[in-house]
Amino acid sequence: MSKLRVLALVREGHVPPETLSGVADEEINAWKAEFDVCETLRGLGHEVLPLGVYDDLAPIRAAISEFRPNITFMLLEEFHGVVTYDFAVISYLELMQQAYTGCNPRGLLLSKDKALSKKVLSYHRIPTPRFAVFPVGRTVRRPKKLSFPLFVKSVVEDASFGISQASIVHNDQTLAERVQFIHEKTNDRAIAEQYIEGREIYVGVIGNSRLKTFPAWEMNFGQLPSEVARIATSRVKWDRNYQKKYGITTHAAKDLDVMSQEKISKLCKRVYRALGMSGYARMDLRLTASGDIHVIEANANPNIEYGEDFSESAESVGISYDALLQRILNLGLNYEAAWMNV
Repeated sequence: MSKLRVLALVREGHVPPETLSGVADEEINAWKAEFDVCETLRGLGHEVLPLGVYDDLAPIRAAISEFRPNITFMLLEEFHGVVTYDFAVISYLELMQQAYTGCNPRGLLLSKDKALSKKVLSYHRIPTPRFAVFPVGRTVRRPKKLSFPLFVKSVVEDASFGISQASIVHNDQTLAERVQFIHEKTNDRAIAEQYIEGREIYVGVIGNSRLKTFPAWEMNFGQLPSEVARIATSRVKWDRNYQKKYGITTHAAKDLDVMSQEKISKLCKRVYRALGMSGYARMDLRLTASGDIHVIEANANPNIEYGEDFSESAESVGISYDALLQRILNLGLNYEAAWMNV
């Protein structure tokens, strides 16, 4: 294995230390993924330069010129505080003829916009909940095709941003109120989709043209009260005390027969290809009691910190964390960007 110079792009303020010596546990959460990636890559023998970025591309250009990386590891999820601008950073890397890890610009753009991605999936007859988009400044009018309950969230934000139990609405008044909340919180469109009762399933996909799916992972909502909707709210995903209180965990999905596993795998690959994705992604699904599968979201460049769902599902089939990161590097080096064919 050849040793590489790796430029790691992270959010400004999230440049990880080279050691955890003397670092308090509460400090680690903000940059744990960045630390895990950089430390593991160094352990593989690669030279790693983490670079904090917020609203200026000049440091990236300087690092490419001076450090001369073989590849850039994309851990940046936004630019200038805007989550949909990550595709622009990748576009810049392509303009600089720089190899990078993760998804290409078009796949990032399509998958990040929940409304646009659902339109593409619907065109390809991929099952996804019915939905409507509500722009800022317009009266909320529910289309007749949408029946309650509905799940209201931001069109572009991820990581359960703005999602709580109040996101599930049961009448037009609470729909309008929740849409207004999303508008005020994100200053962007809200999307309301048919709420699908069922199991919360996550599937990792990796590859450029030849795709591999990892075993389905499931959110176990533990002992949440019966009247509480089983959705991945921000508390469910990120509040450690809340998770511990109710026994909320994620683990390999149980009781899936071979046919169901193959069906899920094929569906996730169809989504990946329909949205023009590359590198690696995580598909969020809902599996109903009758066995119907609904695609909720496609997440390009998901969280790959050690011990999280994506890396855990890879490890369950014998792909260690260091092997996973090396595979992601190799996919980035082998991705055929448009500039390579000029």
